[in-house]
Amino acid sequence: MSLPMRGLSRLLLRNLEGGQALTLQLGGSQRHASTMPVEKEGKVLHPDLLNRQVRETQYAVRGELYLRAEQLRKEGKEIIFTNVGNPHALGAKPLSFIRQGGVGAYTDSRGNDYIRKEIAHFIEARDGYPANPDHIFVTDGASVAVRMCLNALIRNSVDGVLVPIPQYPLYSASISLYGGSLVPYELDESKGWGMNIDTLKKAVQQARSEGKLVRGMVFINPGNPTGQCLSADNLKELIEFAVKERIVLMADEVYQENIYQDERPFVSAKKVMHDMGEPYASQLELLSFHTVSKGTSGECGLRGGYVEMTNIHPGTIEEVYKCASINLCPNTMGQIAISTMLNPPQPGDPSFEQHHKERSEELASLRRRARMVTDAFNSLEGMTCNYTEGAMYSFPQIRLPPKAMEAAKALGKAGDVYYCLKLLEATGISTVPGSGFGQEAGTFHLRTTILPREEVMADFVDKFKSFHIQFMNDHR
Repeated sequence: MSLPMRGLSRLLLRNLEGGQALTLQLGGSQRHASTMPVEKEGKVLHPDLLNRQVRETQYAVRGELYLRAEQLRKEGKEIIFTNVGNPHALGAKPLSFIRQGGVGAYTDSRGNDYIRKEIAHFIEARDGYPANPDHIFVTDGASVAVRMCLNALIRNSVDGVLVPIPQYPLYSASISLYGGSLVPYELDESKGWGMNIDTLKKAVQQARSEGKLVRGMVFINPGNPTGQCLSADNLKELIEFAVKERIVLMADEVYQENIYQDERPFVSAKKVMHDMGEPYASQLELLSFHTVSKGTSGECGLRGGYVEMTNIHPGTIEEVYKCASINLCPNTMGQIAISTMLNPPQPGDPSFEQHHKERSEELASLRRRARMVTDAFNSLEGMTCNYTEGAMYSFPQIRLPPKAMEAAKALGKAGDVYYCLKLLEATGISTVPGSGFGQEAGTFHLRTTILPREEVMADFVDKFKSFHIQFMNDHR
């Protein structure tokens, strides 16, 4: 058998107990012999024979709690899905302007050239600095852009990526899937989920002492699941840190429109980088992500997102383009949605008044709902919650009584999983336990969206309060 593979002289098949296995001989000397069967129970794609990284990947947002909620829904129970940021599913009406686009044929693998130019114009208008359309990749949602970049960054298990704890599990799942190492850095709940540079430095030092090479760092602004907004001073510290440590910065900025306070408006990492001047403006390797799924558009199902690559080597951009071309192109509906989101009607345009009214009313309502949910959590015994400054979520801490912990242990569940399951079965409210995002040892949280409409949110608050009071009484 002739195989066009460098250094592979022959491939031997031999029978083993339970099925066939492969032995590879390179250059005449055996370097690796796999005793893993080729099949099991008559199946090649048996779950025991899958890629280990696939089997170890977890994604709590659509995990045990979601599956139980779906089962209860099919049994006839009314469910309030607050486990995922899916605005239209919870009653948000699509902005009329976005829904007026059309679709076409294949585009460039990076996305339509005209739409990438529109994205570049949006970035320049937002930040005051130019953007190169050829360094922008449109993707089927920002998640695809994140995975595409992580896939290029991670070479093996030695390569580490700094990820905030709590984090959106896209990152932990993708890092595991691509065989890299997650390097956690904890946010400070007592300081509004603030970021501490000393904590980052210690995380890098610890990873290096374990033989890891820290190559990337994720930050989410506004935060998911924590809802905090970073100031320009926070971002300066991050940029200085990344440049000094030679780390690629991955700026998850998908919630940049979702701001519910006036003290810290959204400012992009790219703007702060350029404002800082040299050496940062030319030395920071920056990947910035945005999507049409969040903000007031909330078009999750249209799957439109992008990544802008700043100060990334041209050869690397070519390699990423090669990988993007495997899928031919991002979907055209998502591309058009991005175009309409980033280039809304201007004063004097026929659609301006309606679009401005719809957008303003939705942002005002989200601000009220953020306050409503936070206040409700903070009114309850054993619960505290930082105010939701941005994004779409609240992330309260629950101090569970000993009997609740004993009951959870008896069922083989984490304390917050037990609480969330009881909440779901009693009220139909579907949330995500904090353990799915990572949390400080010994603490328990849950994440809920603030997306149910205001009339539904009032019912949500009443149901949640009644449940929590009864839960605490039952477990004293």
